[in-house]
Amino acid sequence: MHVVKNLSQLESELLVRIGNRFKVLRLKAGYKSYEGFALEHNLDRKQYWRVENGSNVTMVTIVRLLQIHQVSFEEFFREIEKG
Repeated sequence: MHVVKNLSQLESELLVRIGNRFKVLRLKAGYKSYEGFALEHNLDRKQYWRVENGSNVTMVTIVRLLQIHQVSFEEFFREIEKG
């Protein structure tokens, strides 16, 4: 797990849950490797690894990944809340 400084415990936990949700979406899409997924979708491998490991990413990154997975904000974050 990647730890971001100056975040509350709740914020850190939510980032990890967001990362885990993206990992689940990647696996459901049939990609065993985060690297293969990143390369196929023209994403920086290190940046995508950080996403899945709970890094504090930009909204642009989240929007792009939701578009790749064809998942709405509502659906994505509904699953995060169920966590």
